[in-house]
Amino acid sequence: MGCATSACAVGESKNKRSIIQESVVFVLQLRVPVQTDLQRQLKGVASKTTIDRLACLRNQIQLVAEDSGGSAISELRAALEEYLSLLTGLIKKKDDGMEGCVEFKWKPLGDGGRAELCFTNLWMEMLTVIHMMAALAMAEANSLMIPKDRSGSGHGVRVVSSGCKRDAVDLLLKASGYLEFCTREILPRIAPDIKSKLPDDMQESVLQTLSIQALGQGTEIQLGLAVNSKKATLSVKRRLACEQVIYFSQAYQCLSGCAIVSHGCAKKLLLFIFWKFLEAKAAAYYYHGLVTEKGSEPACHARAVCCFLAASEILGESKKACLSFCLSPPVTRAPPMWGVMKHLSQKIPEIAFKKSQMYGYLLKEEEKVMQSLPELPNFQLSLIPEEFELPEMEAGSFARKPDPFAY
Repeated sequence: MGCATSACAVGESKNKRSIIQESVVFVLQLRVPVQTDLQRQLKGVASKTTIDRLACLRNQIQLVAEDSGGSAISELRAALEEYLSLLTGLIKKKDDGMEGCVEFKWKPLGDGGRAELCFTNLWMEMLTVIHMMAALAMAEANSLMIPKDRSGSGHGVRVVSSGCKRDAVDLLLKASGYLEFCTREILPRIAPDIKSKLPDDMQESVLQTLSIQALGQGTEIQLGLAVNSKKATLSVKRRLACEQVIYFSQAYQCLSGCAIVSHGCAKKLLLFIFWKFLEAKAAAYYYHGLVTEKGSEPACHARAVCCFLAASEILGESKKACLSFCLSPPVTRAPPMWGVMKHLSQKIPEIAFKKSQMYGYLLKEEEKVMQSLPELPNFQLSLIPEEFELPEMEAGSFARKPDPFAY
C-alpha cells in the first residue's frame, strides 16, 4: 500500500506480512524509534521523571508498532501525542543548551538492521514523530476503506459503510494537516545541510505533495458518497469530480519536477497520483458531458459527445496507470472497483457509444467543436487541511532543582 511494505500492513499479523496489500489510500512507510541512552545524554538538563517518560514512550512506540505490525493505531497515536508533548517541552528549553545533546535514532518498521535515521536536531525528532502520526492516519483511512468481512459479497464487490467513508475523509484531512504543519513550521527551522539528508518521503516536495493528494483522496471518497446519494445533484457530482482533478493536478505538478521521482517512494507516489488524476478526469468529463447535453442547441450535444468520448479514452489510460503503480516496488494490489469508479467503469463506455451513435452526425457538422476538448469548469476547492497545533508542554516537567549557590 503506497510506500509501505507488506510488513506494515494494517490489520495483518506478523505471519501474514508476505501478502501483497491493497492500496485504496496511499500509505507511508512507518518508522519506529531505536533505543537510546537518554538518561546519560539528558542528565542535568531535564528532570529524571521526564527522562524516564521519554525513554519509556520511545520504547513503547517501538514495541507496540513491531508487535502489531503498525495496526495498533489508537495505542500508537496516544503514545506519540504524549511523546510529542514532552518533546515540545525539550524544544522550548533549547536556549538552555538542549540542541545537540541528544542522539535520536529511527529505523523502518520491520527492518532489523541498523537505524536509517540518526540525528541530534530536536526539530528533526519532531518532524519524524509528526510524520509517523500522518502515516498512521493514512493507514487507518486505508483500513476503513477495506471491508473486514467479505463473506457476503460477490467477486469484486466492495461494501463499505457511509460512516467508515466519512471517518476516512476526516483522517485524510487530519493527515494533510500534519504534513502541512511539517512543511510550514518545522522544515524552515532545520538547516539546509540536514534537510538534504532526509529520506525521500520526508523531503519538502514529497510532504507538500502528500498533503495535497490526501485532500484529493478525501474528495474522491466524497464523490463516491454523492453518487450513492439521491439528494446529490448532477452539478454537485461534477463539482466534486472537477475539484478532484485540481487536487491531483496540483499534487502531480508539485512532485514531477523533482529529481527524487526516479526511484523509491517518490516514484511510487507520482504513479499513484497520475492514476488518480486520470480517474478523476474521466469522471469530470463524464459529468460535464451530462450537464452540457442539457442544452437545447446542437452544439451542446456535440460538445457532450466529445466529453463522453474523452472520458472513455481517459478511463482506458487510467487502467494502464493503475497497473504501472501496482507493479512499481514495493508491489501493491489495486482494490476492486469502488466508489465513483465502480459506477463509471461500465457507465462511461456505454454512454460514450450510445451518444456517439445518436449524435455522431453533429460531430461532422460542428467541426469547431471537434478541434479541442471543452474546458472543465474551475471550482474553488472545498477541502482544506485540518489545522494542527503542537500540544502544550506539561507544567513542571522540565523544572530543575534550585541551585544552592545562586544566593
